[in-house]
Amino acid sequence: QVQLVESGGGLVQPGGSLRLSCAASGSIFSIYTMGWYRQAPGKQRELVASITSGRSTNYADSVKGRFTISRDNAQKLVYLQMNGLKPEDTAVYYCNAHHEVVRDRHCWGQGAQVTVSS
Repeated sequence: QVQLVESGGGLVQPGGSLRLSCAASGSIFSIYTMGWYRQAPGKQRELVASITSGRSTNYADSVKGRFTISRDNAQKLVYLQMNGLKPEDTAVYYCNAHHEVVRDRHCWGQGAQVTVSS
């Protein structure tokens, strides 16, 4: 399966920007839908954004207009550009890979902490 490693998390002030990266290896990256999920303390993990192999995108209503997901298949990288960050964006962000043919094949990264605070 795909191995995923997130980076780019940290502390940022409200209104600021942050860019998360997810590096993939170990499989055929181009046939996976890639996604970013987040989980805050006491909350369920939720989908933030996803991008298919055909580069169709989907965003949670709460982040539309502020976040952008993109992918670079040659470098096996997925990005989440986060602008206009709010305190409610604080969570652990996880990179996910979902095989588009073998539908029950999922891989998760270890998570990256994003904290939005003054």
